[in-house]
Order: sequence, then C-alpha cells, then structure tokens
Amino acid sequence: MSNFIEQFKKEIEGFEPAPRAKNAGVVTAVGDGVAQIEGLAGATLSEMLRFDLSHGKKLKEALDGPQEIFGVVLNLEEDSVRAIVLGDVGLIAEGMRVEATGETLSIPVGEGLIGRVVSPLGEPLDGLGAIASVKRNAIEREAYGVMERQSVNQPLHTGIKAIDSMIPIGRGQRELIIGDRYTGKTTIAIDTILNQLNEPVENRPICIYVAIGQKESKTARIVAQLRERGAMAYTVVVNAGASAPAALQYLSPFAGAAIGEYFMDQGKDALVIYDDLSKQAVAYRQLSLLLRRPPGREAYPGDIFYLHSRLLERAAKLSKEKGGGSLTALPIIETQENDVSAYIPTNVISITDGQIFLETDLFYKGIRPAVNVGNSVSRVGSSAQIKAMKKVAGTLKLELAQYRELEAFSQFGSDLDESTKKQLERGKRAVEVLKQPQYAPVKTEHQVVTLYALVKGFMDDVPVNKIKEFEAGLIEYCETHAKTFFKDIMETKMWSEAGETELKKVIGEFKSSSKF
Repeated sequence: MSNFIEQFKKEIEGFEPAPRAKNAGVVTAVGDGVAQIEGLAGATLSEMLRFDLSHGKKLKEALDGPQEIFGVVLNLEEDSVRAIVLGDVGLIAEGMRVEATGETLSIPVGEGLIGRVVSPLGEPLDGLGAIASVKRNAIEREAYGVMERQSVNQPLHTGIKAIDSMIPIGRGQRELIIGDRYTGKTTIAIDTILNQLNEPVENRPICIYVAIGQKESKTARIVAQLRERGAMAYTVVVNAGASAPAALQYLSPFAGAAIGEYFMDQGKDALVIYDDLSKQAVAYRQLSLLLRRPPGREAYPGDIFYLHSRLLERAAKLSKEKGGGSLTALPIIETQENDVSAYIPTNVISITDGQIFLETDLFYKGIRPAVNVGNSVSRVGSSAQIKAMKKVAGTLKLELAQYRELEAFSQFGSDLDESTKKQLERGKRAVEVLKQPQYAPVKTEHQVVTLYALVKGFMDDVPVNKIKEFEAGLIEYCETHAKTFFKDIMETKMWSEAGETELKKVIGEFKSSSKF
C-alpha cells in the first residue's frame, strides 16, 4: 500500500496540465448577417469574435478581399451562440472556425477622426488614408451616474431663431427632433453644426453626425456642404448608409456616442446627431427576428426601449470633478402622418429632455423651419439661454400660441376689436421673423436685435411682405451704429442701460432713413 502511495505522489509531482485550448467554435449555420456557432462555451454577451477565413470554403474570395471578419455575440443559447457578422457575410461558411477574442467591441477614437468620414467600426470611408487614433473606446458603455453630472446651464446655439428663442438647447441635453418625412429635420441638425462657426474657437463643440440608413447621395451632399463652409474642421461623420448591413446600422449610433465620449472625457463639449433612430430601430428589429427573439408590439423586440435609453443616457453635462465636459444628443425620429403616439416616437419622447416637432402643414404653407411651437418643448427651459435672449423671448411663445388660436377664430368673422387686430398683426410679423432659409444660421446677437425690435413694437407698422428686408437692413445698420449694444451682448450676455438706449435710437434712425 505504501509503495502505491509513493508511486502516486511521484506521478502527481511530475504532472503538467495540457496547454489550455483557445475558446474556439465552428459555424453551423449562417444567413442574413447572423451566424450560429457551436463550441464557444466561455463566450460572453457583446464579445467580439474572429472568423478564420483561411478555414472556410470560400478561401479564394477571402484572400482577394478582407483578411479577417469580426462578429459580436448577441444571443447565448444552451449549446450554441448567435452572433451578428460585421462585414461581408458572403465570406462566412458552415464549418468555418471562430475564435473568441475576450474583448468587447470597441472603435478607435481621438483627434485624428476630426474632419473624416468613417464607418461604425472606425474605418475610413473618405479615401483620405489611415486614421491616427489615440485609444479605443468600447462601443457600449454604462452611462455616468447622477452624482457625476451637473445641471445643464450652458446654451448650445443652433442659429435657428425659433429654437434658440423658444425651445432652447443646453450643452449636455437630449433634444428630440421629430416630424414626418421631408419636413426639414436633417436641415435643423446641419444648421446647428454650421452655426458653431459663429462660436469662439475655444468654445466650439466637436460635432458628430451619424447617418443611419440614409441614401449615400444625401450623406455625400451633407459632407460636401460641411466641407464647403469649413465646418468639417470640427466635425466627424459616421456613415452606415442604406446599403450597409443591418448590424452596422444598429451599431452606428453607439459608435457616434463612443467618439463623443472621448471628447467629453477630455473636458470638452461634443454634439452628436443621430439621423435617424427610426431606421436604427428597424435594423435592430430585423436582427432580433433573425436571432429568434420573441417579437412584441409592431414586431419590435421587448428591449427596444432599453436600446434607445442606454444610448441617449450617455449624453451628459459632467460635474467639475469629472472635468466639466458635455455630450449633447440630437436624436431624429421620423413619424407617419404626424402620429407622435406611435411606438418608437413615444419611447424616445419619454427618454429625451424635450422635442422639436416639425409639422407638414406648416412646411407646405412656407413656414420654414416648420416648428410647431405649441407641441415643442425644452425641459431645460430658459436655464439654457443667455440673459438677453431670455429677456426678449420671454413672452414670444405665448404670443405665438395665442396668435394661432386667434387666426383660426378670425376666419369665422370679420368684426374684430382693436386689441385682437393688433395681436393678429403682431403674430403675422412674428411668424415672418421666425422664417429662415436652409443653411443660414443667425448669430445670437443678431437674433437678439431682431427679436427686440419685434417684441418692443418697432415692426408693428412695417408691412408683412417687407419684414425680411427690414430685418436684413436693420442688422447691417446696427453692426455699424450699435457697437455698445453688441459689445454688451458679447461680453456680459445682457445689454446695459446705455446699450439699450443706443439700440432704440439706432432702430428709430434706421426706420426714418429707410422709409419703412
């Protein structure tokens, strides 16, 4: 017995475990951008997988094209996993070997992305060569907690009079842009990017435009417009076009958030535009159905709300201890027949800090931007406005809402009292003032002058068809003659008594000299 024990001890002492095999598996089924894989016992959710193209049936095609293709685990099942393929699914074949990388999906981020058009995986799409990245950020990341944030108190100027005056957006806010197709949703987002040229360079946010399922021609036009105006100097475009796989359309907003978070963590301001989340929801529904997840309302999966909430919660205004950076989100949602009570619109409305509602009827009446002021709201409110704008725009929203009611009422009868007639005339001029052409954002100080002239009654005797001409002339005249007023706005964000006196005098001089 003792001999047996001694022999056993010797065997144990000399034992060396066999080298542990990599966590690898084999593709058992593939189709529509989804692969089923057996053998990845240790795989985790959202883990990156590497498909070994040299072991596939399509070796020749693989050698002519990409050398490796990645996937992301989205379903963990009893004896297999299902993963979405991030690349050409045509190169994936049954029997192909798959390795788990042990890493979650991440993309390269850094200053090198500024001015570039990239895919949701950080690959260049503009033909300008490789991108120099500083680090990699996980595409999915837990949002900052309440104690790591501060309240939104710094304005993000859009250059659009109707928004900056009545539906202000603050840095760190999530403001939804919602409306039917072809009502100017993307235009508002692009105008906001262009308007940052009016901000001092040190105060200019980095802008990230995420195109989700958009026509390539539309994205190309937007990039050309940004380049022409010089706005690509502070802009990154993430493009997952209509021809991109559903997996990339689903991941693209998260990639935009990851890029924006890099700048936010540096203590800078960033603005990310998701155009649009309706198409991301459709792509996610497609993937979920292919992954055999049970469908719910409108065939969307049960976690569709969580998809958008975990994305939009990443927008924040960080506390001073965390560097004070911010990430502002402008998600876009497309409605059908102005129905904001549909599934995806109501989900996103409940997550965001307000919405800018664009209406088809207003658009066709020539009121552009077609913002329905009554249905639009900013839950941050006037805390995201400079004092001067707060002063001139305080009653504007109420006056416009009353004008809309009176306008409908006045169609039924012509016998109106003087105060009602006056209110209607002021309302007509307000609507005219708030009209604005595409790609023509207005400087904040110019907006203040225009709205001051409106609310103080200086435009009441100007014919409605001459309002635009009056506005353009007044701004040009004030630039030369109301320097104290402009200096006050630029330096203290509010006019002084001397500045206001000067402005009143200058407006009076302009009216008398130009025969308005």
